[in-house]
Amino acid sequence: MSSPPPDQTALMQEILNSIKNLQLNQSQLASNVDAITGRVNVLAGMKEVRDVASTDSATISKPSEPLASSDESPSKDADVPKSPTISAAKPEETPIPSYPQKASTGTSRIILTTYPGQSGINPLPMEWGHSDPQIRGPVVVSRATETARRRNAIGAHGGSYSIYYALAVASKEIKADHRPDFTNTEPAANIGPFPQWADKKKIVSMDPLGHLAPWLFKDTIEKENVDIRPTIAITRAHMKLPELEASVREGRLIPDGKICLNEAGELAVTKFAVEPVWYLPGVAERFGISEGVLRRALFEHTGGSYPELITRGDIKLFMPPIGGLTVYCFGDPAKMSDENVRLALRVHDECNGSDVFGSDICTCRPYLIYGIEEAVKEAQKGGSGVGEKEGRALGEVTKYLVYNARKRGLDRASEYFKRTENIAGVKDMRFQALMPDILHWLGIKKIDRMLSMSNMKHDAIVGQGIPIHERVELPESWIPADSRVEIDAKITAGQSCHAPFIIPYLVIGLNKLPLGYFTTGHRMTEEELAAVKGRSWDDIDH
Repeated sequence: MSSPPPDQTALMQEILNSIKNLQLNQSQLASNVDAITGRVNVLAGMKEVRDVASTDSATISKPSEPLASSDESPSKDADVPKSPTISAAKPEETPIPSYPQKASTGTSRIILTTYPGQSGINPLPMEWGHSDPQIRGPVVVSRATETARRRNAIGAHGGSYSIYYALAVASKEIKADHRPDFTNTEPAANIGPFPQWADKKKIVSMDPLGHLAPWLFKDTIEKENVDIRPTIAITRAHMKLPELEASVREGRLIPDGKICLNEAGELAVTKFAVEPVWYLPGVAERFGISEGVLRRALFEHTGGSYPELITRGDIKLFMPPIGGLTVYCFGDPAKMSDENVRLALRVHDECNGSDVFGSDICTCRPYLIYGIEEAVKEAQKGGSGVGEKEGRALGEVTKYLVYNARKRGLDRASEYFKRTENIAGVKDMRFQALMPDILHWLGIKKIDRMLSMSNMKHDAIVGQGIPIHERVELPESWIPADSRVEIDAKITAGQSCHAPFIIPYLVIGLNKLPLGYFTTGHRMTEEELAAVKGRSWDDIDH
């Protein structure tokens, strides 16, 4: 075959270059559209929050009482640590640089704690639960030179990752005075505001305004040089898991090009990452304890890491050094709050061994995949979400010690909880009391299909006023053989657990938590349970 004439070759090359330029321009245009969409989401979110605030203000005949008038009252909680007041005449005792002075990014003197009334201490107002963001105020936790005196929260950003940030500062990998550039970081979806955001009893473990903080409080950041950061981020992504490809191949999932994108089972998802922000009076009330008891326990059992829990009774917010949570939403996020649309939900306690590395000693990954499948099916008709967080809150070291004890013993279902209790001193340390906060933040008012057998999760959600219409069990065909010990033990433990609310059983102690699983099927007797044994380490013929 002869080559095209030279003039045609040049023409084809010119056409090819034009196509490449069009593709590049299209890509740049798409990026610009995404950036504009992000800014629109922020502006829309800020407008809606402010509209709600102005509507609420118009219906109130007098100004709201300060938060301190109720939550800091001695009669309300007499054992909240009374912070000693330091006279302003003695600033040299624990000096804190005051804005706008900035001698350096650090100081040779270590400031162990602060006190209310101390010279230079002037925390930004915080009225948790107020619908007007300017009255409610931003969450300020940074100890940066310009911000330290304005802090109204104890702890640090990043949860458990704050330790790595400290290492980066110490090793000079990052400047201590670095300020994030939030250009193009706006939320990828608009959410809320919902009435639950202004109810300080419904949301106590996260900041409802955390996704909008740098934009809502831009004036404070720029005019007062205060370091304010988001505690919630919203993005969009694709999810690709090998089991989902099998789900499509076997006909359980049907690609629609919108949610289930293709034959590989690739899913379109909106993701919400949330850092914990605890409103201490609300957290204490949720657990049925006093704020003072909570503060002291947090101080003493974190190695005394946060002395301001004791010395700053005026500060009501704490950002604990723990992991946060992630929400995976399939379909339109706006439909999660629509009571006319069916909602399928799995609250998943993250399990690194099973979720990530495929261990079959528990049902965590199978239930996660099943939950995703069912959520996607419902999303193709409405809105669905999958929440994820840490496992039994005992840590992987304790978990592996328990596994060793099980495998070196008889690994019977009848001794499943005993093995954990012997090592950890408790059967479980997951505190589902705080879990429903994210559901309130998403505007969820009811759950049509709850893809969980856990009584703890069910009772926590129902106890917070969110009805569950159907509880969906993990099908038998999804249960690995070696995980029968776990699931049969939990199903059997669930037969005496019917507490309708979470607070009553939290008050009476951890060992009384409803650890069992819901089932409509058979519950084993003690004799049957003792006969259920796990696989030994040396069993390779399974």
